[in-house]
Amino acid sequence: MTAPPAASPNEALVGRHQNLRYTYGQLQAEVDRFARGLMAPGIRSGDRVGIWSPNHAEWVITQFATAKIGAILVNINPAHRVHELEYALNQSSCTALIIAPPFKTTDYPALLRERCPELSRDEPGRLCGARVPNLRTVIAFGQQHVPGTYNWEKVLEGAASVTPQELAARQSEQEFDAPVNIQYTSGTTGFPKGPTLSHHSILNNAIFVADYLGFTEHDRLCITFPYYHFDTPRGFTMRSYPP
Repeated sequence: MTAPPAASPNEALVGRHQNLRYTYGQLQAEVDRFARGLMAPGIRSGDRVGIWSPNHAEWVITQFATAKIGAILVNINPAHRVHELEYALNQSSCTALIIAPPFKTTDYPALLRERCPELSRDEPGRLCGARVPNLRTVIAFGQQHVPGTYNWEKVLEGAASVTPQELAARQSEQEFDAPVNIQYTSGTTGFPKGPTLSHHSILNNAIFVADYLGFTEHDRLCITFPYYHFDTPRGFTMRSYPP
């Protein structure tokens, strides 16, 4: 792997293992583009969008993009096996799921097909799985081709059919106390619970943590734990490594 470009004082996100660096402006542009791409196939306010992935830049982009369009991001533990995945998808009524490429011994597309073999047969956006009846759309990112899914890049291309004004209008409809995120517990004492967090809850937590720790725009924070159980603080750089 080649070394990433030199650091910039205006960086917002560094994906070291992906050789990616985003300034605040670049990150906002990518978030807006993906948000419009999600709107194109009909993802609406209140829809549950799951993400099943280790730490990747796409995880952060998804978190902000779903918040902009009023969708509720469902954090799914990347270590979940098929029965846990099925439970989370059904318990949260996920209509869309974003999956990572295989990582170490975990093949996310293959595991999903175990519970949803219809994925190999149905058209993207029209999934009809017997065991996950709410799930309609699967988006796969990274270097992988998964039948029955939208590729991440295709979703970004679909953003061209949704104007920035339409995204701004959707974003203006969101309320500060509306649900924005469902975070599942580990399930060590029973089935995992899915607490629902609001825009206000996540932002309030981030502001108080950042203020308490004295973070400024000049600081860098190395994220060593999984995003799936992480409220993103704002105003400083996040540096991510694979778990």
